[in-house]
Amino acid sequence: MSVTTPQEPRRSERAGARPADPVERHPVSRCAVVASSFGNFVEWFDYSVYGFFATVIAGAFFPSENETASLMASFAAFGLTFAARPLGAFVFGHFGDRFGRRTALAVSVLMMGFASLAIGLLPSFGAIGLWAPVLLVAARLTQGFSAGGEAGGSSSYLAESAPPGKRGLYTSWQQFTIVLGLLAGSGSGVLLSTVLSEDALQSWGWRLPFLLGGLMAVIGLYLRLNLDDTPAFRELADEGEVDGAPLLSIFRTHWRTLLKAVGFFVSTSVTNYTLFVYMPSYANTELGVPMSRALLSNSIALGLVVCLIPLVGILSDRLGRRPLLLFFNGSLALATYPLFLLVSAGTFPTLVAAQLVFAVLASFGFGAGTALYTEMFPTRVRYTGIGVSLGVSAAIFGGSAPFISTWLVSATGDQIAPAFYLIAAALISFVAVYLIAETYRSPLRKK
Repeated sequence: MSVTTPQEPRRSERAGARPADPVERHPVSRCAVVASSFGNFVEWFDYSVYGFFATVIAGAFFPSENETASLMASFAAFGLTFAARPLGAFVFGHFGDRFGRRTALAVSVLMMGFASLAIGLLPSFGAIGLWAPVLLVAARLTQGFSAGGEAGGSSSYLAESAPPGKRGLYTSWQQFTIVLGLLAGSGSGVLLSTVLSEDALQSWGWRLPFLLGGLMAVIGLYLRLNLDDTPAFRELADEGEVDGAPLLSIFRTHWRTLLKAVGFFVSTSVTNYTLFVYMPSYANTELGVPMSRALLSNSIALGLVVCLIPLVGILSDRLGRRPLLLFFNGSLALATYPLFLLVSAGTFPTLVAAQLVFAVLASFGFGAGTALYTEMFPTRVRYTGIGVSLGVSAAIFGGSAPFISTWLVSATGDQIAPAFYLIAAALISFVAVYLIAETYRSPLRKK
Protein backbone atom coordinates (compact mmCIF):
# COMPACT_ATOMS: atom_id res chain seq x y z
CA MET A 1 0.00 0.00 0.00
CA SER A 2 1.62 3.22 -1.08
CA VAL A 3 2.24 6.32 0.98
CA THR A 4 0.84 9.58 -0.25
CA THR A 5 2.57 12.83 0.56
CA PRO A 6 0.25 15.56 -0.64
CA GLN A 7 1.38 19.16 -0.25
CA GLU A 8 -0.64 20.77 2.52
CA PRO A 9 -2.17 24.13 1.56
CA ARG A 10 -0.58 27.11 3.25
CA ARG A 11 -2.44 28.12 6.37
CA SER A 12 -3.72 31.63 6.73
CA GLU A 13 -1.95 33.95 9.10
CA ARG A 14 -5.12 34.59 11.10
CA ALA A 15 -4.80 35.11 14.84
CA GLY A 16 -4.58 31.91 16.79
CA ALA A 17 -3.31 29.78 13.90
CA ARG A 18 -0.49 27.49 14.95
CA PRO A 19 2.36 26.36 12.73
CA ALA A 20 2.05 22.80 11.54
CA ASP A 21 4.70 20.31 12.55
CA PRO A 22 6.68 19.08 9.49
CA VAL A 23 5.72 15.50 10.26
CA GLU A 24 2.05 16.39 10.30
CA ARG A 25 2.29 17.87 6.77
CA HIS A 26 2.61 14.39 5.27
CA PRO A 27 -0.18 12.13 6.51
CA VAL A 28 -0.42 8.60 5.18
CA SER A 29 -3.38 7.65 3.04
CA ARG A 30 -6.78 7.17 4.64
CA CYS A 31 -6.81 3.67 3.21
CA ALA A 32 -3.77 2.83 5.35
CA VAL A 33 -5.50 4.21 8.45
CA VAL A 34 -8.52 2.01 7.79
CA ALA A 35 -6.26 -1.00 7.26
CA SER A 36 -4.48 -0.49 10.58
CA SER A 37 -7.83 -0.04 12.30
CA PHE A 38 -9.19 -3.28 10.87
CA GLY A 39 -6.36 -5.14 12.54
CA ASN A 40 -7.34 -3.45 15.77
CA PHE A 41 -10.93 -4.63 15.30
CA VAL A 42 -9.81 -8.22 14.75
CA GLU A 43 -7.66 -8.25 17.86
CA TRP A 44 -10.36 -6.91 20.14
CA PHE A 45 -13.07 -9.14 18.73
CA ASP A 46 -10.85 -12.11 19.61
CA TYR A 47 -9.92 -10.67 22.98
CA SER A 48 -13.45 -9.79 24.09
CA VAL A 49 -15.30 -12.93 23.02
CA TYR A 50 -13.88 -14.73 26.05
CA GLY A 51 -15.55 -12.26 28.40
CA PHE A 52 -18.92 -12.56 26.69
CA PHE A 53 -18.86 -16.37 26.88
CA ALA A 54 -17.32 -16.52 30.36
CA THR A 55 -20.29 -18.34 31.90
CA VAL A 56 -20.23 -21.04 29.22
CA ILE A 57 -16.43 -21.35 29.35
CA ALA A 58 -16.66 -21.69 33.13
CA GLY A 59 -18.70 -24.87 32.74
CA ALA A 60 -16.47 -26.28 29.99
CA PHE A 61 -13.07 -25.67 31.60
CA PHE A 62 -13.72 -24.99 35.29
CA PRO A 63 -16.63 -27.27 36.25
CA SER A 64 -17.80 -26.98 39.86
CA GLU A 65 -20.92 -27.59 41.91
CA ASN A 66 -20.63 -23.97 43.02
CA GLU A 67 -21.53 -21.83 39.98
CA THR A 68 -20.03 -18.68 41.52
CA ALA A 69 -16.71 -20.44 42.15
CA SER A 70 -16.71 -21.75 38.58
CA LEU A 71 -17.42 -18.28 37.18
CA MET A 72 -14.75 -16.70 39.38
CA ALA A 73 -12.23 -19.24 38.08
CA SER A 74 -13.16 -18.33 34.52
CA PHE A 75 -12.77 -14.61 35.26
CA ALA A 76 -9.50 -15.31 37.09
CA ALA A 77 -8.18 -16.83 33.86
CA PHE A 78 -9.45 -13.73 32.06
CA GLY A 79 -7.67 -11.42 34.51
CA LEU A 80 -4.48 -13.49 34.79
CA THR A 81 -3.68 -12.99 31.14
CA PHE A 82 -3.42 -9.26 31.71
CA ALA A 83 -0.17 -9.96 33.53
CA ALA A 84 1.27 -10.71 30.09
CA ARG A 85 0.27 -7.33 28.69
CA PRO A 86 3.14 -5.32 30.21
CA LEU A 87 5.58 -7.95 28.94
CA GLY A 88 4.05 -7.67 25.47
CA ALA A 89 4.33 -3.89 25.71
CA PHE A 90 8.03 -4.16 26.64
CA VAL A 91 8.84 -6.44 23.70
CA PHE A 92 6.61 -4.93 21.01
CA GLY A 93 7.33 -1.41 22.22
CA HIS A 94 11.07 -1.92 21.83
CA PHE A 95 10.73 -3.24 18.29
CA GLY A 96 8.03 -0.73 17.34
CA ASP A 97 10.07 2.27 18.48
CA ARG A 98 13.35 0.80 17.28
CA PHE A 99 12.42 -0.65 13.88
CA GLY A 100 9.00 0.79 13.02
CA ARG A 101 5.30 0.34 13.76
CA ARG A 102 4.33 -1.83 10.77
CA THR A 103 6.10 -5.12 11.51
CA ALA A 104 5.28 -5.06 15.21
CA LEU A 105 1.60 -4.55 14.45
CA ALA A 106 1.59 -7.41 11.93
CA VAL A 107 3.11 -9.85 14.43
CA SER A 108 0.68 -8.82 17.18
CA VAL A 109 -2.43 -9.54 15.09
CA LEU A 110 -0.97 -12.88 13.97
CA MET A 111 -0.37 -13.97 17.59
CA MET A 112 -3.86 -12.91 18.63
CA GLY A 113 -5.46 -14.88 15.82
CA PHE A 114 -3.42 -18.00 16.59
CA ALA A 115 -4.46 -17.89 20.27
CA SER A 116 -8.10 -17.36 19.38
CA LEU A 117 -8.05 -20.33 17.01
CA ALA A 118 -6.42 -22.46 19.72
CA ILE A 119 -9.17 -21.62 22.23
CA GLY A 120 -11.83 -22.54 19.70
CA LEU A 121 -10.24 -25.96 19.18
CA LEU A 122 -9.31 -26.84 22.79
CA PRO A 123 -10.91 -29.98 24.28
CA SER A 124 -12.96 -29.35 27.42
CA PHE A 125 -12.22 -30.47 30.99
CA GLY A 126 -14.40 -33.52 30.49
CA ALA A 127 -12.16 -34.69 27.64
CA ILE A 128 -8.61 -34.06 28.90
CA GLY A 129 -9.00 -33.09 32.56
CA LEU A 130 -6.66 -30.51 34.08
CA TRP A 131 -4.83 -30.00 30.80
CA ALA A 132 -7.91 -28.15 29.52
CA PRO A 133 -7.68 -25.14 31.90
CA VAL A 134 -3.87 -25.16 31.66
CA LEU A 135 -3.95 -24.89 27.87
CA LEU A 136 -6.73 -22.32 28.04
CA VAL A 137 -4.65 -20.10 30.31
CA ALA A 138 -1.66 -20.53 27.98
CA ALA A 139 -3.74 -19.37 25.01
CA ARG A 140 -5.09 -16.45 27.02
CA LEU A 141 -1.55 -15.46 28.04
CA THR A 142 -0.64 -15.38 24.36
CA GLN A 143 -3.61 -13.11 23.71
CA GLY A 144 -2.55 -10.86 26.58
CA PHE A 145 1.01 -10.66 25.26
CA SER A 146 -0.15 -9.70 21.78
CA ALA A 147 -2.69 -7.19 23.10
CA GLY A 148 0.16 -5.50 24.96
CA GLY A 149 1.75 -4.81 21.60
CA GLU A 150 -1.45 -3.63 19.95
CA ALA A 151 -2.37 -0.56 21.99
CA GLY A 152 0.86 1.37 21.64
CA GLY A 153 1.27 0.51 17.99
CA SER A 154 -2.20 1.24 16.65
CA SER A 155 -2.62 4.51 18.55
CA SER A 156 0.88 5.68 17.58
CA TYR A 157 0.19 4.84 13.94
CA LEU A 158 -3.06 6.81 13.91
CA ALA A 159 -1.69 9.85 15.75
CA GLU A 160 1.35 10.01 13.49
CA SER A 161 -0.88 9.67 10.41
CA ALA A 162 -3.27 12.50 11.26
CA PRO A 163 -3.33 15.78 9.33
CA PRO A 164 -3.10 19.02 11.31
CA GLY A 165 -6.02 19.68 13.63
CA LYS A 166 -7.51 16.20 13.23
CA ARG A 167 -5.59 14.02 15.68
CA GLY A 168 -8.67 13.69 17.89
CA LEU A 169 -10.71 12.35 14.98
CA TYR A 170 -7.99 10.07 13.61
CA THR A 171 -7.01 8.57 16.96
CA SER A 172 -10.65 8.04 17.90
CA TRP A 173 -10.60 5.31 15.23
CA GLN A 174 -8.59 3.17 17.62
CA GLN A 175 -11.33 3.17 20.24
CA PHE A 176 -13.98 3.06 17.51
CA THR A 177 -12.59 -0.23 16.22
CA ILE A 178 -12.05 -1.58 19.74
CA VAL A 179 -15.70 -0.98 20.60
CA LEU A 180 -16.74 -2.24 17.17
CA GLY A 181 -14.85 -5.44 17.98
CA LEU A 182 -16.63 -5.62 21.33
CA LEU A 183 -19.94 -5.05 19.55
CA ALA A 184 -19.21 -7.80 17.05
CA GLY A 185 -18.31 -10.16 19.90
CA SER A 186 -21.44 -9.25 21.81
CA GLY A 187 -23.54 -9.53 18.65
CA SER A 188 -22.17 -13.01 17.99
CA GLY A 189 -23.28 -13.93 21.50
CA VAL A 190 -26.78 -12.61 20.84
CA LEU A 191 -27.01 -14.50 17.57
CA LEU A 192 -25.72 -17.81 18.91
CA SER A 193 -27.73 -17.71 22.14
CA THR A 194 -30.86 -17.00 20.07
CA VAL A 195 -30.52 -19.54 17.26
CA LEU A 196 -28.89 -22.39 19.24
CA SER A 197 -30.30 -24.43 22.07
CA GLU A 198 -28.60 -24.10 25.45
CA ASP A 199 -27.06 -27.57 25.09
CA ALA A 200 -25.70 -26.77 21.63
CA LEU A 201 -24.31 -23.44 22.80
CA GLN A 202 -22.52 -25.01 25.74
CA SER A 203 -21.19 -28.03 23.84
CA TRP A 204 -19.87 -26.43 20.63
CA GLY A 205 -21.62 -23.17 19.75
CA TRP A 206 -19.40 -20.97 21.94
CA ARG A 207 -16.38 -22.09 19.90
CA LEU A 208 -17.57 -20.51 16.64
CA PRO A 209 -16.62 -16.86 17.42
CA PHE A 210 -13.11 -17.94 18.42
CA LEU A 211 -12.68 -19.84 15.17
CA LEU A 212 -14.01 -16.87 13.21
CA GLY A 213 -11.62 -14.55 15.04
CA GLY A 214 -8.70 -16.74 14.03
CA LEU A 215 -9.73 -16.57 10.38
CA MET A 216 -10.23 -12.79 10.47
CA ALA A 217 -6.71 -12.38 11.83
CA VAL A 218 -5.40 -13.62 8.48
CA ILE A 219 -7.10 -10.67 6.79
CA GLY A 220 -5.69 -8.33 9.43
CA LEU A 221 -2.21 -9.72 8.86
CA TYR A 222 -2.47 -9.21 5.09
CA LEU A 223 -3.61 -5.60 5.50
CA ARG A 224 -0.90 -4.73 7.99
CA LEU A 225 1.88 -6.27 5.92
CA ASN A 226 0.83 -3.91 3.13
CA LEU A 227 1.10 -0.81 5.31
CA ASP A 228 3.96 1.67 5.09
CA ASP A 229 5.42 3.11 8.26
CA THR A 230 4.26 6.49 9.50
CA PRO A 231 5.88 9.72 8.24
CA ALA A 232 6.82 10.61 11.84
CA PHE A 233 8.82 7.44 12.37
CA ARG A 234 10.42 7.57 8.91
CA GLU A 235 11.51 11.14 9.50
CA LEU A 236 12.98 10.15 12.86
CA ALA A 237 14.83 7.26 11.22
CA ASP A 238 16.12 9.45 8.37
CA GLU A 239 17.55 11.88 10.90
CA GLY A 240 19.23 9.07 12.87
CA GLU A 241 17.21 9.95 15.99
CA VAL A 242 15.65 6.53 16.65
CA ASP A 243 16.07 5.53 20.31
CA GLY A 244 18.20 2.41 20.68
CA ALA A 245 16.72 1.56 24.09
CA PRO A 246 13.20 3.04 24.30
CA LEU A 247 12.22 1.01 27.37
CA LEU A 248 15.19 2.34 29.32
CA SER A 249 14.42 5.89 28.18
CA ILE A 250 10.80 5.61 29.35
CA PHE A 251 11.77 4.75 32.91
CA ARG A 252 14.79 7.03 33.05
CA THR A 253 13.51 10.18 31.33
CA HIS A 254 9.72 9.96 31.04
CA TRP A 255 8.72 8.24 34.30
CA ARG A 256 6.51 11.12 35.47
CA THR A 257 4.58 11.02 32.20
CA LEU A 258 4.34 7.24 32.55
CA LEU A 259 2.79 7.51 36.02
CA LYS A 260 0.22 10.04 34.83
CA ALA A 261 -0.66 7.83 31.87
CA VAL A 262 -1.14 4.80 34.14
CA GLY A 263 -3.50 6.85 36.29
CA PHE A 264 -5.38 8.08 33.24
CA PHE A 265 -5.94 4.54 31.95
CA VAL A 266 -7.49 3.27 35.21
CA SER A 267 -11.04 4.48 34.55
CA THR A 268 -11.15 3.65 30.85
CA SER A 269 -9.83 0.13 31.53
CA VAL A 270 -12.26 -0.54 34.37
CA THR A 271 -15.14 1.02 32.42
CA ASN A 272 -14.43 -1.16 29.41
CA TYR A 273 -14.19 -4.45 31.25
CA THR A 274 -16.89 -3.77 33.86
CA LEU A 275 -19.61 -2.20 31.73
CA PHE A 276 -19.12 -3.90 28.39
CA VAL A 277 -17.44 -7.24 29.12
CA TYR A 278 -18.54 -8.21 32.64
CA MET A 279 -22.03 -6.69 32.54
CA PRO A 280 -23.75 -9.47 30.50
CA SER A 281 -22.47 -12.17 32.88
CA TYR A 282 -23.39 -10.01 35.88
CA ALA A 283 -26.92 -9.42 34.61
CA ASN A 284 -27.34 -13.11 33.87
CA THR A 285 -25.86 -14.71 36.99
CA GLU A 286 -26.68 -12.09 39.63
CA LEU A 287 -29.93 -10.60 38.36
CA GLY A 288 -31.46 -13.50 36.43
CA VAL A 289 -31.66 -11.70 33.08
CA PRO A 290 -31.57 -14.29 30.25
CA MET A 291 -28.16 -14.29 28.56
CA SER A 292 -29.64 -13.51 25.15
CA ARG A 293 -31.32 -10.39 26.61
CA ALA A 294 -28.22 -9.37 28.56
CA LEU A 295 -26.08 -9.59 25.43
CA LEU A 296 -28.70 -7.72 23.38
CA SER A 297 -28.69 -4.87 25.89
CA ASN A 298 -24.91 -4.85 25.79
CA SER A 299 -24.94 -4.73 21.99
CA ILE A 300 -27.37 -1.79 21.96
CA ALA A 301 -25.13 0.16 24.33
CA LEU A 302 -21.99 -0.66 22.35
CA GLY A 303 -23.74 0.42 19.16
CA LEU A 304 -24.37 3.83 20.70
CA VAL A 305 -20.73 4.13 21.81
CA VAL A 306 -19.55 3.31 18.28
CA CYS A 307 -21.71 6.13 16.88
CA LEU A 308 -20.55 8.69 19.45
CA ILE A 309 -16.79 8.04 19.57
CA PRO A 310 -15.87 9.82 16.28
CA LEU A 311 -18.09 12.77 17.22
CA VAL A 312 -16.31 13.12 20.56
CA GLY A 313 -12.98 12.86 18.72
CA ILE A 314 -14.00 15.79 16.53
CA LEU A 315 -15.19 17.70 19.58
CA SER A 316 -11.81 17.15 21.27
CA ASP A 317 -10.14 18.81 18.27
CA ARG A 318 -12.29 21.87 18.93
CA LEU A 319 -12.43 22.07 22.73
CA GLY A 320 -9.39 20.10 23.85
CA ARG A 321 -8.98 16.68 25.46
CA ARG A 322 -8.92 17.57 29.18
CA PRO A 323 -12.40 19.17 29.52
CA LEU A 324 -14.06 16.12 27.95
CA LEU A 325 -12.05 13.65 30.03
CA LEU A 326 -12.66 15.55 33.28
CA PHE A 327 -16.37 15.47 32.45
CA PHE A 328 -16.17 11.73 31.74
CA ASN A 329 -14.50 10.82 35.02
CA GLY A 330 -16.50 13.24 37.16
CA SER A 331 -19.83 12.16 35.70
CA LEU A 332 -18.88 8.49 35.98
CA ALA A 333 -18.07 8.90 39.66
CA LEU A 334 -21.41 10.61 40.33
CA ALA A 335 -23.70 8.50 38.13
CA THR A 336 -22.42 4.96 38.67
CA TYR A 337 -24.18 4.17 41.95
CA PRO A 338 -27.67 5.30 40.87
CA LEU A 339 -27.22 3.56 37.51
CA PHE A 340 -26.30 0.29 39.24
CA LEU A 341 -29.41 0.70 41.38
CA LEU A 342 -31.37 0.88 38.13
CA VAL A 343 -29.60 -2.21 36.77
CA SER A 344 -30.32 -4.13 39.97
CA ALA A 345 -34.05 -3.99 39.21
CA GLY A 346 -33.26 -6.97 37.01
CA THR A 347 -35.51 -6.16 34.06
CA PHE A 348 -34.52 -5.80 30.44
CA PRO A 349 -35.81 -2.19 30.07
CA THR A 350 -33.93 -0.97 33.17
CA LEU A 351 -30.77 -2.75 32.04
CA VAL A 352 -30.96 -1.11 28.61
CA ALA A 353 -31.68 2.33 30.10
CA ALA A 354 -28.72 2.16 32.48
CA GLN A 355 -26.33 0.85 29.85
CA LEU A 356 -27.33 3.58 27.40
CA VAL A 357 -26.44 6.27 29.95
CA PHE A 358 -23.17 4.48 30.68
CA ALA A 359 -22.56 4.36 26.92
CA VAL A 360 -22.91 8.14 26.56
CA LEU A 361 -20.47 8.73 29.42
CA ALA A 362 -18.00 6.12 28.16
CA SER A 363 -17.92 7.68 24.71
CA PHE A 364 -16.32 10.82 26.20
CA GLY A 365 -13.53 8.77 27.73
CA PHE A 366 -12.99 6.59 24.68
CA GLY A 367 -13.41 9.34 22.08
CA ALA A 368 -11.02 11.89 23.60
CA GLY A 369 -8.63 9.63 25.50
CA THR A 370 -6.48 8.20 22.70
CA ALA A 371 -5.49 11.62 21.41
CA LEU A 372 -4.43 12.74 24.89
CA TYR A 373 -2.16 9.82 25.70
CA THR A 374 -0.55 9.71 22.24
CA GLU A 375 0.30 13.38 22.62
CA MET A 376 1.84 12.80 26.04
CA PHE A 377 4.79 10.78 24.68
CA PRO A 378 7.36 11.81 22.03
CA THR A 379 7.74 9.82 18.81
CA ARG A 380 11.01 8.21 19.97
CA VAL A 381 9.25 6.32 22.78
CA ARG A 382 5.55 6.66 21.94
CA TYR A 383 4.90 2.98 21.14
CA THR A 384 6.64 1.85 24.33
CA GLY A 385 5.19 4.54 26.58
CA ILE A 386 1.59 3.94 25.60
CA GLY A 387 1.93 0.17 25.67
CA VAL A 388 3.62 0.01 29.07
CA SER A 389 1.28 2.49 30.79
CA LEU A 390 -1.84 0.85 29.40
CA GLY A 391 -0.49 -2.64 30.04
CA VAL A 392 0.30 -1.90 33.68
CA SER A 393 -3.03 -0.20 34.29
CA ALA A 394 -5.00 -2.93 32.54
CA ALA A 395 -3.11 -5.67 34.40
CA ILE A 396 -3.72 -4.15 37.83
CA PHE A 397 -7.14 -2.56 37.42
CA GLY A 398 -8.90 -3.42 34.14
CA GLY A 399 -8.34 -7.14 33.62
CA SER A 400 -9.11 -7.88 37.24
CA ALA A 401 -12.40 -5.91 37.13
CA PRO A 402 -14.69 -8.88 36.29
CA PHE A 403 -13.05 -11.04 38.98
CA ILE A 404 -13.11 -8.28 41.62
CA SER A 405 -16.71 -7.40 40.78
CA THR A 406 -17.79 -11.03 41.09
CA TRP A 407 -15.88 -11.36 44.37
CA LEU A 408 -17.40 -8.15 45.77
CA VAL A 409 -20.92 -9.42 45.15
CA SER A 410 -20.09 -12.81 46.67
CA ALA A 411 -18.29 -11.37 49.71
CA THR A 412 -20.78 -8.62 50.56
CA GLY A 413 -24.03 -10.08 49.28
CA ASP A 414 -24.66 -6.65 47.74
CA GLN A 415 -25.55 -6.75 44.06
CA ILE A 416 -24.50 -3.10 43.68
CA ALA A 417 -20.99 -3.67 45.10
CA PRO A 418 -19.23 -3.51 41.67
CA ALA A 419 -20.27 0.15 41.47
CA PHE A 420 -17.80 1.11 44.19
CA TYR A 421 -14.86 -0.28 42.24
CA LEU A 422 -15.89 1.72 39.17
CA ILE A 423 -16.33 4.90 41.25
CA ALA A 424 -12.85 4.51 42.76
CA ALA A 425 -11.35 4.08 39.29
CA ALA A 426 -13.08 7.24 38.04
CA LEU A 427 -11.75 9.30 40.96
CA ILE A 428 -8.18 8.11 40.41
CA SER A 429 -8.32 9.04 36.73
CA PHE A 430 -9.96 12.39 37.44
CA VAL A 431 -6.89 13.38 39.46
CA ALA A 432 -4.54 12.05 36.77
CA VAL A 433 -6.25 13.99 33.97
CA TYR A 434 -6.22 17.14 36.10
CA LEU A 435 -2.42 16.84 36.34
CA ILE A 436 -1.91 16.29 32.59
CA ALA A 437 -1.24 19.33 30.41
CA GLU A 438 -3.52 20.14 27.49
CA THR A 439 -1.84 19.29 24.18
CA TYR A 440 -4.47 19.48 21.46
CA ARG A 441 -2.99 22.66 19.90
CA SER A 442 0.61 21.40 20.07
CA PRO A 443 2.49 19.48 17.36
CA LEU A 444 3.66 15.97 18.15
CA ARG A 445 7.04 15.97 19.89
CA LYS A 446 9.88 13.97 18.39
CA LYS A 447 11.96 13.42 21.53
